[in-house]
Amino acid sequence: MSPHSFDIERQSFDIIESEIGKHDYTQDQWVIVRRVIHATADFDFAKECKITFHGKAIESAFLAFSKESYVVTDVEMVLHGINKKSLSSLNMTGICYINDPECIENSKKLDKTRSELAIQKAADKINNGIVIVGNAPTALYQLISLINENKISPLLVIGIPVGFVSAVESKLELSKLNVPYITNSGRKGGSSAASSIINALMLMYITQQKNKNRK
Repeated sequence: MSPHSFDIERQSFDIIESEIGKHDYTQDQWVIVRRVIHATADFDFAKECKITFHGKAIESAFLAFSKESYVVTDVEMVLHGINKKSLSSLNMTGICYINDPECIENSKKLDKTRSELAIQKAADKINNGIVIVGNAPTALYQLISLINENKISPLLVIGIPVGFVSAVESKLELSKLNVPYITNSGRKGGSSAASSIINALMLMYITQQKNKNRK
């Protein structure tokens, strides 16, 4: 990031801080929520469509980073939004199967969405990893089903699907699981919000590790 870019980001954060007012997030949670607001220019992610955290969400993300596991996404836009430098520095692999030929073909045959089939295909890479759903409620429902059937055990689910059909309901179901999650209420969500969450988590972890090494 150039000095000029850093200044713009810093100014943006200052504006967010001044306009948001009081909130009930912890310091670490706020770093993540602020990053989402910065990426989307939408304060609703701290208000009407508030981002919520499972009590162990952040520590579970850090555990996944330490295990050099997979980051599975529902759509390519989420994957493209993940900071590749951070991902590489953690020796993690990002994958998305939505454009996999098998998923495309089965979507036609089985009358299922490609995104839910993409999650199903990635099942063997989800254990001890992170799953990010930033677009499709059907993908989140598929993920929830696999978790309830004890077929997968992700360390963290970032579930921020967007839309008018099933987005609200799927996120509510996610919040009922005994699995660490980061989600939000309401219809809003999307790829930018989802990828900004994982980017904020990676930056927090990398910074923490650097500070430890300096001691």
